[in-house]
Parts: sequence; structure tokens; C-alpha cells
Amino acid sequence: MSSSNFLVLLKAFTESLKRAFQENDIELLKAEYDAARASDNDKKTALHQAFRDTLLTKTEDIPAIERFISFAVTSCRKDMTVATMPVVLLGDIFDAVTLDRAEKIFTYVENNVTIWKEEFFFTACKHNLLRMCNDLLRRLSRSQNTVFCGRILLFLAKFFPFSERSGLNIISEFNLENITEYGMEGNEMTLEQLSGGNEAEEDAETEENKLTIDYNLYCKFWALQDFFRNPNQCYNKVQWKTFATHAGSVLAAFSSFKLEEHRASSATSKVPDGPTAADSPMEEDQIRESGHFFAKFLTNPKLLSLQLSDSNFRRSVLVQFLILFQYLNSTVKFKAEAHILSQAQSDWLKETETVVYRLLEESPPNGSKFANTVRHMLTREELWNSWKNEGCKEFKRPEAVLEEASTTTATPNTGAGSGGTSATGSGRPPAKRPRRPLGDLIRDATKQGKFYMGNPEITRLWNLCPDNLQACKGTDRNFLPSLETYLENPKEKQDPSFEWRALRLLARQSPHFFTLFNTPSYKVADYLESVRKKIQKDKLDIKLENAIKEETAAPSAEQTEAEGEGLVGDEEHEQMETELLKTEQLTPEDKNTHKTLAVSKVQLAELAPSIGKDWKKLATKLGYSADEVQYFESENATVPDQCCHLLTLWFDDDMDASLDNLAYILEGLEMMAAADAVKQMIALLSDKAEEVSE
Repeated sequence: MSSSNFLVLLKAFTESLKRAFQENDIELLKAEYDAARASDNDKKTALHQAFRDTLLTKTEDIPAIERFISFAVTSCRKDMTVATMPVVLLGDIFDAVTLDRAEKIFTYVENNVTIWKEEFFFTACKHNLLRMCNDLLRRLSRSQNTVFCGRILLFLAKFFPFSERSGLNIISEFNLENITEYGMEGNEMTLEQLSGGNEAEEDAETEENKLTIDYNLYCKFWALQDFFRNPNQCYNKVQWKTFATHAGSVLAAFSSFKLEEHRASSATSKVPDGPTAADSPMEEDQIRESGHFFAKFLTNPKLLSLQLSDSNFRRSVLVQFLILFQYLNSTVKFKAEAHILSQAQSDWLKETETVVYRLLEESPPNGSKFANTVRHMLTREELWNSWKNEGCKEFKRPEAVLEEASTTTATPNTGAGSGGTSATGSGRPPAKRPRRPLGDLIRDATKQGKFYMGNPEITRLWNLCPDNLQACKGTDRNFLPSLETYLENPKEKQDPSFEWRALRLLARQSPHFFTLFNTPSYKVADYLESVRKKIQKDKLDIKLENAIKEETAAPSAEQTEAEGEGLVGDEEHEQMETELLKTEQLTPEDKNTHKTLAVSKVQLAELAPSIGKDWKKLATKLGYSADEVQYFESENATVPDQCCHLLTLWFDDDMDASLDNLAYILEGLEMMAAADAVKQMIALLSDKAEEVSE
């Protein structure tokens, strides 16, 4: 489509769109759309741009914006524009207005969530809606626009299904970036702030504020936020002791300083929580209006006494305790195996949880009602935790089960009214025969010396052999080929995993895997060939020994047969000699003639710089623990010295320590530069050894 045709369509559609919107008649726009001579794609593109241009002229009138978006939804249903256009218009208007206006317009998005969840819009608009909400969240401040951020997140929760992966914390990660900073440094200044302040305020509140705040309590209180941020720290024994000590001090401070009802509601505060509380909705509305919420804690030392005197602040901290306790006690799929509480820790959590609930009930206003609500919410949270452990399955309404239940409940009534007709005559299926108890079936099978597994086919398999262990050990269940057959089979050698399988068979069936050992730098294929020849030689030796034994043990009357056996023995002896000649002609790489080279500490110090900072990886591979690695670091200042200390200790303690094994291990760790340096030292030491021997 040329630019001139696009501009003509855009102008015509803009005029007809304004006229149709003013008269609230979509048919005017539909008639203009059908009368245009262009392809559907060109017309949709022009009308789409007309909608976007027209919307930007109405940024001041929020009701007009809402009606215009609804008009765009109707045009989508008439197949005049693409399904994503209403969401695109919402994104444009959110970008063009202030945050105050955006919050008012977002009410329209929330109220029409059913439209966005329709199949026609959901598939096309879900990514655009998610992008629009994320753009809004980036513009908002979580501390100043907390309510608006929460509305957006709640809308996304209503819009997307529960099983939507993008909205789930699948592996149970914590927001470790939410760090609460407080006055750990500058103890003198913090102490002054805790002890100082306005003397007039102190005199006025001396009777009310009975809680003494010191620097120790201040640090313990705010240090607990790090455990709430990352609860997995509590599984560490040292961290657990710190948490238990700090929690005990804070809860003791809460218990010693009781909160009282607000003075303005002193008359009503004497009324206990019960039916009378439900009869005074005005009081609950006042409580909700007077409550304040801040997304981030204020950790100024001067504010701590006021914060501990605030009911909302105290409740938020106590609820944090309960959430942490529930996580530590619950079974989470992605918890590490080591994250298990001891019996003493579990008992401490139960006792402390009782104390926390008691403090919640004592915190006004409506303490008992608030504590019961928190207990109910945490119980529901256990259900969500179980749902997540099961893989976040999609929720489906069991319609078929409900229909069957309704039919089964309706059938007995009709049968009773029919005058006692039979079960088959009334349309009901015949009654099932009662099943025998499982215990009786197992008992009868045990008396007959058989097994009963609950399934006919599995029961038959278990009863094929009276002793299942001997059946598993039977020769017919040995599917491994013999080593000699596997090494001589040319088809097997074409398998890429031939060498690995051959070494496995060799370790299982032959002692040569442990005695005839070549250095790892030699080729595995040559090593296997030498092993095959060695096996053939051993086989000939055994045959020769058997022949000699039979010859000496045979009576003289069977001399003819003995001579024949002697001939066979001579033939085998000649064959053995030829095999030995072949073995002597093997290359030096095939023979196990390598000798371990002695290495001095000076030479190890030369190798250390080539390994460098990767020496910790090498230490782990050599079997050293984290404590031993830390010991190497503490004993030596530089990295080369630490590496040299590691190599020296390894060569002194390990019987298998050699330069060849070191080169092999470095190659496995992909430290090629260090492996080459070791090989060069091997070659140098080998040359020196040959010179000394000559």
C-alpha cells in the first residue's frame, strides 16, 4: 500500500470514527469501512492508526476515554480491527497521562477483566496486557504508590489462570535483595540517638512509654529482618542460635510492654470482642481508615520506641514470625535435603508460636479476631504449598462428578416412589459383589507359599519362581558378553562407546585391569589390544598346564592317546611362542614399563604458577575438603604458595600421586595450560633419568 492511499484511508476513517463515536453508532463506521476500496489488511492498518490518533485528543476526559475503549472493543467484535487494539490504546493512554489519571483509568481495566479473559481477546492480548502492567509498575514507586501497585498485581492474578508459569514462584525463591539497613556502625551516635531526643516529649510520655530501648535491643530487633528475608539461614546451627536469642529478646520486650486501646475509643475498648463488635461497623471502618501501611521499614533509632508502641507495626512483625515458622515446619519440594529441623528446634517453634499468637490476641484493636484471621490464612497457605509441591496443576471444575452425584441421588427417590420395583427394573445397575479383605487374600496366598501383589499379572510374575533372589542370580539373566568375545568382535568396535564398555567389562571379568596398568596418556585402544593379547597368552598357559597334568596323570596303557595329546601340546606351545614374540614386538606405549618419576619441592613450585587461581578446583578434585582448602589459604599468603603447599602435601600423602596422574586430572578439569606444563616436566625428567641410567 502506497503512502498516499494510506493517508486517504486514514483521513476518511478518522472523520467517520469521530462522527460514529459522537453518535455512539458503530454501524456508521462499519459502513465507511465496507465502502473503502482496499484490502482488509490495509483498511485495518489505517483504522488502527485512526483510533490511536483520535484517542490522544481525549487525554483530559476520563469518561470519554473509557467509552472510546469500549467503542474500540465493539469494532474488534465487528472484525474491523485486530483483537489487540483495545490493549494497545490503553498502553498509549497510560503513557500519555499522569499517574493520578492512570490510577483512575485503571479502574476501567479492572472492571472489564471478563472481556479480556474472553477467548477472542485472551490469546491475542495477554502478552500486551502483561507488558502494559509491567510498564506501569516501572513508573510507580512501591513506597509511595503501594496501593496502585497492589491493584495491578491483583488484576494480573485475576486475569491469568493459576497455572500460568510466568506468575508463579516455581522453585520457591526468596527476594534476597530486600535488605533492611540499620545503624550497625557508629555505636556512639546510635546510643546518643536512643538516649537523646526531645526532653519535652519524654516528660509528656513518661507514663505511657514504659519500654526502655537500648542499643542491644535495637540491633537484635532489626537483625531479625535478615532471617525473615532468607529463612534458610535458620537451618544453620550457628545462625539458629542467633535467631532464637534475638527472637526471645524481642518477644520478651513485647510481652513486658502491653498495648492499650486508643484513647478516643476508650469507651468502646472495654467491650469484649464478640457479637457486639459485629454490631458496630462504624468502629471497624474507623480502624481501617486510621491504619497506615509503609512498604519499607524506617530504621531510625529514635523511631523504635514509637514503632513498638504502634499496634500495626507490632502486628506486622508478629505475622512475620508466624510466616517464618510455617515455612520451617512445612514440606517444600525445592528445599535442600539438609534443611531439616531437629526435635529441639521443632519444640522451640511450637512454644514460640503459642507466645506469638497470644501477643496477637493481646494487641488492640480486635486482637482475637485478627489472630483467628491470621491462623485461617496460614492454614489456607498450606493448601497452596501442597498445590505447588504437586507441580501447580491446572484447576478444573469437576462437572462430570457433580452430574453423577445428582443422578445417583435422584434415582433412589424414583425407585421408592415406584412401589418397590427391582433394582434392574428401575434402571439401576446390579449391586456389586463385596470384595474380600486384602488381609484375607494375602493370608491365603502365604499359606500356599505364594505371593499376592494385588494385580493379577504382577502376582503371576512373582510366583514364577519360589525364590526370587535365586531367580535374579540365574545364569539366564546374565546378559553380559565375555570379554574376549567383545574385544574380538569387529561390529562392536564401530560403537562410539566401545572403549568405555570394554573397560567396564575388563574391570568386572579380568584381573588385568588392576595389574596391567598403563599411564592414562596412552591410547585406550592400544591398551585394550595389549590386554587382549595378554588374555590369549594366559589362556594358552592354562591349556598347557592342563595338558601337562593330564600327561603325568595318565597311565602307561594309554600311551597312544598321551602321544596325541603331546602333539597338541607341542602345537599349542609353538602358538604360545609366536604370541610371545608378538608381545615382545609391542611398542613402548603398549608395554607397562613406565616408572614413577621423583619430583622435588622446587619443581612443584615451578608448576604452581601454571595452575594459578584454579588450584581450589584441583584441591576439590584431589579429595580435599573445604576446611583443608581454607587451611592452605591461611598458611600461605600468595596463590602460588598455596598451590605449591597443596601439591607437596598430595605427593607426600597419596600413594598414587604422580606427574602422569596430575596431568590426567588437569586435562579432565580442562586446565590445558597446566597439563602441558606437567607433560613438559615429565619429558624433562624422563630425559634426565635416561642419561643417568646410561
